[in-house]
Amino acid sequence: MTTAPAKAGLEGITAGDTAICSVEQGALIYRGYEIHDLAEHATFEEVAFLLLEGHKPSAGELNRFKGELAAERFLPAPVIDYLYESGRMIAAGSAVPMDVLRTAVSLLGNVDPDSQDNSPEAGLRKAKKLTAKIPTVIGHMQNVIDGREIIGREDGGMPSLSHSANLLYMMTGEEPSDQAAHTMDVSLILYAEHDYNASTFTSRVISATLSDMHGAVTGAIAALKGPLHGGANEAAMEMLREIREDIGPKNEPAKIEAWMQQAFADKRKLMGFGHRVYKNGDHRAPILHALGRKIAEEKGGDLPALFELGEQVEKIMLEQKNIHPNVDFPCGMTYFAMGIPVPQYTPIFVASRITGWCAHIMEQHANNRLIRPVSRYVGPELAKWNG
Repeated sequence: MTTAPAKAGLEGITAGDTAICSVEQGALIYRGYEIHDLAEHATFEEVAFLLLEGHKPSAGELNRFKGELAAERFLPAPVIDYLYESGRMIAAGSAVPMDVLRTAVSLLGNVDPDSQDNSPEAGLRKAKKLTAKIPTVIGHMQNVIDGREIIGREDGGMPSLSHSANLLYMMTGEEPSDQAAHTMDVSLILYAEHDYNASTFTSRVISATLSDMHGAVTGAIAALKGPLHGGANEAAMEMLREIREDIGPKNEPAKIEAWMQQAFADKRKLMGFGHRVYKNGDHRAPILHALGRKIAEEKGGDLPALFELGEQVEKIMLEQKNIHPNVDFPCGMTYFAMGIPVPQYTPIFVASRITGWCAHIMEQHANNRLIRPVSRYVGPELAKWNG
């Protein structure tokens, strides 16, 4: 069987219908609400409710939802035991935080009594648990990496803190400033959902077989890990570090220009730039850049220079290649300014995108058909085995 050629990467192919998100040149919309509106006026808990329960929460619904998340932040003992063991794997270089998080989510499925139940009610319960517990996994993991006792072992942190503030607290043991908590909150909103991206599509393919939510999320984490998807924020920060090491501490325009020209000549892929849909710029990038720049200026030191370097790189890319930064580029700089270890950037992406993934998994289960495309054969002509 042969089919007409398709664009590589299925570019431009409509693979299904969704009521969750619309990704357009002019807007990014979550269930009818535009991303700039949400980033300015909503909290991450409100956006998570919107994605998971399907509508904007009332005050009472929001209080109930926040209480449900806070009550589910703790981790079962087998997962904590694994996180202690994972420290040695990370130290040995055989694992990175995204690998540890992927396995921790799989373990959470093994101890969840709802794990094999794909009903809407069980799906929503599991979605809330995963949203609550993934930040705790990240926090405990970082504590182990830092060689400290884990924070919030019994309750997963401080119930009085917001979802975003508690994530930062669990990693450091210190309550974050209002500005840091707000910046993290907005970053989680910006990353929460993005229609049929690679990891979300992975989760829908898995759930379309009627597999379970934890399995679908585990697969989505594996897809997000790659530097061409979620790992781009880590790769963008590493690229800026490399530029700084090569050109020295001063942002001399001639040296930056020379570095970029060499990268162009080498046909190097510069991470954090370009987008399959947003050819005229990523709506999310300026929002996060402004918040990150503010933190950098407040903290001082070398951080403002980092953003100045990033802005010069952006300028060269736009003027010479007509390529805009995507949200991963300012994310790398912003998380660095906040003092977050680079290997945790993509796990934090998971702490946000889990809401979008779970919404898509529940939508797939609610109106399911097995996802099974066909391929175009380009191999050898038919031949006889004994001929």
